[in-house]
Amino acid sequence: MDERGINKLTAQEIGGAAANSFLSGLYCAESVLLALAEARGTRSEMIPNIATGFCSGMGRTCGTCGALTGAILGIGLALGRSAAGESVEPAYKAVRRLIAEFEEKFGARDCHLLLGCDLGTPEGQAVFREKGLRDRCAEFTGKAAEIAARIIAEIESEH
Repeated sequence: MDERGINKLTAQEIGGAAANSFLSGLYCAESVLLALAEARGTRSEMIPNIATGFCSGMGRTCGTCGALTGAILGIGLALGRSAAGESVEPAYKAVRRLIAEFEEKFGARDCHLLLGCDLGTPEGQAVFREKGLRDRCAEFTGKAAEIAARIIAEIESEH
């Protein structure tokens, strides 16, 4: 993928596509993986299904932000290995950079820390609605996809 991606989208456009998917009803991990996959020309009935359990901080367990885990899945799609003898380092390098940049931008990686509420509880879900945190999640979603797309392009250009 060159700097404009396989379908000639910039990282920012891929981020925008992910945020729009989120605002249209898909959740964070689903939206990021879908945007990254489509930018590569990858289409499958399994996408975004395989990302659903990662949404809302890993199924509302206060885990890693779904936008971040969706981006990690997208990195695996682009840079992951398909045989035991292949190197994991391109994917691992990209994941480390993604996490570092996401944490630098937002100050955390876990859903409950980013949102200030536990989506696994009715009270946390009420806070999410009352504070309008859906827009914040759209921001996480777009930025995670954008960062991942940029990193993927950079690493692929090195090889």
